Amino acid sequence: MSASPPIVEAKAIVKTYDTGAVRVEALRGVDLILERGEMAAIMGPSGCGKTTLLNCLSGLDTVDEGDVVIDGTSLAHMSDRERTDYRARHMGFVFQFYNLMPVLSAVENVELPLLVSRVDGRSARRRALEALDLVGIADRAEHVPDELSGGERQRVTIARSLVNDPAIVWADEPTGDLDSENAQEIVALMRRLNVERGLSFLIVTHDIAVGRQTDRIVRMLDGTVVEEQQLEVPHVLAGHAA
Repeated sequence: MSASPPIVEAKAIVKTYDTGAVRVEALRGVDLILERGEMAAIMGPSGCGKTTLLNCLSGLDTVDEGDVVIDGTSLAHMSDRERTDYRARHMGFVFQFYNLMPVLSAVENVELPLLVSRVDGRSARRRALEALDLVGIADRAEHVPDELSGGERQRVTIARSLVNDPAIVWADEPTGDLDSENAQEIVALMRRLNVERGLSFLIVTHDIAVGRQTDRIVRMLDGTVVEEQQLEVPHVLAGHAA
């Protein structure tokens, strides 16, 4: 890996959910580093804190203690509005169930984050089409989600995550709603984007087949990181997208 500063650094982060009746220590002093250009997977049993960690690292949720630094910028002292703006400008998100607007076409879904960030319409449309081309479905640009397969919808989601040229892409169970063939295509696509464009990915997954195609598997249990496994991934094979 490069000697440059890490793209993500979590410093002793703690997150507790207290309903009054129940107190859950979701994260218990987690330290984690994601190097620039790295593709890593967070794995572990249900309820171990995987998604909570991703939400806290990305600023979707706040931490009770500790700090998260993204590309040299601390999230701890940002207001909600500042974190929202930072996410829109510097992060990409891929979710299991796509989170696409059903009434918008593929290209309109992809350009939406740019329009929200006040990019002019012509530039937003050009960049959205380029992103769709990058993930191999430019020919489906005018189709709404109901007219797309699951794999195509996830490619639209990935295109949307890339359109703002993010520092980091967060993926929460990105293959969880796909059959095995489409799942393999999506993982191969993310790996190709990682290898060819140097994009950093942090992926929450329960699927060991996904984890094995990353650079490192981070295993969690009961709100802590219990193991990190460095992997040797053949980039030529993993980077081949269907």
